[in-house]
Amino acid sequence: MSDTPSVLFVCVHNAGRSQMAAGFLTTLAGDSIEVRSAGSAPAATVNSAAVEAMAEIGIDISIQAPKILTPDAVETSDVVITMGCGDACPVFPGVSYRDWDLPDPAGKGVETVRPIRDEIKARIEALIAELLPAQAGTR
Repeated sequence: MSDTPSVLFVCVHNAGRSQMAAGFLTTLAGDSIEVRSAGSAPAATVNSAAVEAMAEIGIDISIQAPKILTPDAVETSDVVITMGCGDACPVFPGVSYRDWDLPDPAGKGVETVRPIRDEIKARIEALIAELLPAQAGTR
């Protein structure tokens, strides 16, 4: 791992779960971790309920745009976290893969997205503690 670990969040549409995860990691880790997200079949826009749920806690993901998953994005990441993209994610040696089994917020209202958002935040906090153990006590 380089001095700055890189994390790639992947879900099918790159519109909900992966965007919320990237928003949390960017906000909570700042420049200490390189954050990317992508989708195997990106949507046209970020899920409006995900945008609203994140805005409620002061994180703006409205300017993000879904991006296509590329082998290069995977290969150049230290940690790849998949959220329901199945076999669409290419596998490279030396990359740590994790699968976060989270409900898909597509087509759901903000009431349904809030618990997904909160679960993602808890997982992001654990990820930061793992990747940046020296900084975990300073937060």
